[in-house]
Amino acid sequence: MGTDEVPMDDKAKRMRDLLSSFYSPDPSNSNTTSKHATLDDINSTSFDPDQYMNILAYKSNLEGLLQRHVEMAAEIKNLDTDLQMLVYENYNKFISATDTIKRMKSNISGMETNMEQLLEKIMSVQSRSDSVNTSLFDKREHIEKVHRTCNLLRKVQFIYDLPDRLGKCIKSEAYADAVRFYTGALPIFKAYGDSSFKDCKQASEEAIAIIVKNLQGKLFSDSESIQVRADAAVLLKQLDFPVNNLKTKLFEKLEQSITDIRLNPVEINNASRDCSAHEAAIHEFVEAVRAFIAIFPDSDEQLVKLAQDLVTKNFVIVEEYVKTRICPEDLLGVLRVIWNDVLLIDEVLQEAALSNHSLEAAKVVLMSFVRSAFSHLLQDISGSLLQILKKDGAEQCSLDIVLDASTKAVLQGSLNVLLDFRKILDDDSGILVRLRELIIDWVQEGLQDFFRKLEDQFLRFSGRSNSSIQAHGLAEGAQGDKAFAGLVLVLAQLSAFIEQTVIPKVTEEIASSFSGGSVRGHESGPAFVPGEICRKFRSAGEKFLHLYVNMRTQWVSFLLKKRFTNPNWVKHKEPREVHMFVDLFLQELEVIVKEVKQILPQGRRKHRRTDSNGSSASSRSNPLREEKLGRSNTQRARSQLLETHLAKLFKQKVEIFTKVEYTQESVVTTLVKLCLKSLQEFVRLQTFNRSGFQQIQVDIQFLRIPLRDIVEDEAAIDFLLDEVIVATAERCLDPVPLEPPILDKLIRAKLAKTEEQDTVSS
Repeated sequence: MGTDEVPMDDKAKRMRDLLSSFYSPDPSNSNTTSKHATLDDINSTSFDPDQYMNILAYKSNLEGLLQRHVEMAAEIKNLDTDLQMLVYENYNKFISATDTIKRMKSNISGMETNMEQLLEKIMSVQSRSDSVNTSLFDKREHIEKVHRTCNLLRKVQFIYDLPDRLGKCIKSEAYADAVRFYTGALPIFKAYGDSSFKDCKQASEEAIAIIVKNLQGKLFSDSESIQVRADAAVLLKQLDFPVNNLKTKLFEKLEQSITDIRLNPVEINNASRDCSAHEAAIHEFVEAVRAFIAIFPDSDEQLVKLAQDLVTKNFVIVEEYVKTRICPEDLLGVLRVIWNDVLLIDEVLQEAALSNHSLEAAKVVLMSFVRSAFSHLLQDISGSLLQILKKDGAEQCSLDIVLDASTKAVLQGSLNVLLDFRKILDDDSGILVRLRELIIDWVQEGLQDFFRKLEDQFLRFSGRSNSSIQAHGLAEGAQGDKAFAGLVLVLAQLSAFIEQTVIPKVTEEIASSFSGGSVRGHESGPAFVPGEICRKFRSAGEKFLHLYVNMRTQWVSFLLKKRFTNPNWVKHKEPREVHMFVDLFLQELEVIVKEVKQILPQGRRKHRRTDSNGSSASSRSNPLREEKLGRSNTQRARSQLLETHLAKLFKQKVEIFTKVEYTQESVVTTLVKLCLKSLQEFVRLQTFNRSGFQQIQVDIQFLRIPLRDIVEDEAAIDFLLDEVIVATAERCLDPVPLEPPILDKLIRAKLAKTEEQDTVSS
């Protein structure tokens, strides 16, 4: 058994070394590891099996030893399998290498013979080439000598023909060819000009003197183009003519040429859109700059300033052009022309950095275009509003036409302006792409500023000063006041239209086409704030509506005041009919109703009169009047006043003044309430006799009938009419009312007369 264990250990050792050499390509690492390995490490080179078994038997029990035996048997089997796979792989590689070597031997076997044959043929070709070169050597030298002689004779002939050639060039003004011929002959003239070619040199110099003189004439001729003058300077420089002193004069000519390159936006944007003349001038300028740089290389700074001045001048022209009414296509056309000019100049003068310079100038132009577009829109809206009445007897437009034109001007005009700006944004020009975010900010800021200015314009139109009204062409006097009141009513409805319709649609367009724009920064907030604009126009509309009501009320109150101021009510005669001031009052109300119907929508009527809420006069007329028949006038007056106050205490509470709404009924009702309240105050300032009191009674009773048809709050109107009668009774010396039959007779007579007048007029 002892003899069998030794070969087994050797076999295991060889297997370990083989696997170790395969998985550890660096032997130094394995050596280093083995030095630090413990004696009981089975994978180390210094493994001691006896010590390993002693340690294992000492540390493990029988079950542990059996488990370790099973593990080691599995490891041995795995190692055998790995070794077998390793041997198979190496064997395959060896087979492949052997096959490759065999193929190489078979391919190279016939190559040596071919190489020997190739060498023999090369040697044969070389020997024949040497024999040919030897036989033709003398003839070749003779041919080369003859060729050199021919070239020399050709040059000599050129020198003798040079004066004639220069003369022909002078006649045909081919100065470039003449300079080329002469500069080519200069080396010969310098070498043999004083001996063999003296006459030719002298004649050529005389011709060159004429050429120099002609070139100087072209250089300083105003009729010649910049390119021709630059070419002349180049030719003079090739002839060693001192041209540095001509730099200032030539640059002055170049500066003067800028005036000829005048951008004409109208011609560029005409029907044919022909820019050939401008393009030709720019190309000529670019070539002149290129020639100037070639003549004077140290003149970049002057040329840079000149090019920047040219671009700045063109942008200034465009800035003035955009202040007129132009479409975005016109602006884009002009900007494309300028941008093409910038690119052309940048090719020859990169130091100018015209693209960045143009960017700053383009900002000014585009900002001016945005402001101008909103300014023209504001003018259109103002013009449509001021059509209500013009000076010098101009025809007055109806309010509904003015309102329709104004709403279209605001809504469609705003959307059209935004559409124009969107065309600018959609253009792919290099200068516009770089300014896209700025343009978005400018549009939003311009829109916000436009609505602010529009509100200010509305407020100026609603002012009563001469500077705000007469300056815009409104007529003066009573007709002007009526037209002005109509304008205020239109402004009120237009403000509501802007708040409810225009701002939402404009906001949608801004969100869809003009979102972005980050130049302002987050701390500044959005440039366009629709909520703020809505609040402004809501407040302005309410102001205009109240202003209209107050203006119309003041005018009607003025007429009522004249009615109650002129007569002597203490000596008033018995009433025979309804007074004419009632007709005047109703006529004014009819005018107001027509205005309101043209502008405001119709609302639903409310506070309809009921049987339980009748007028105070009717609720206390018959019983009180029958009881008063037997009393004296003084007792009846005192009793009536007492009963009137008692009736007011127990009368149902009626809301007189409510909020004015954007409806026909609300405006007319509020206006009638204010007029009746003014009438009540005018009555309190007068003293009436019995006839005066009865006249007021007739007038007020007649007013009840037409007012019910035009107001929505009949209860409040009846209450105010009763208040007028009560106030008259309080200021009456003998407040005895008319008998109902007489009152009804007068009312029916007035109604019949009114119907007759209406029939005749129709």
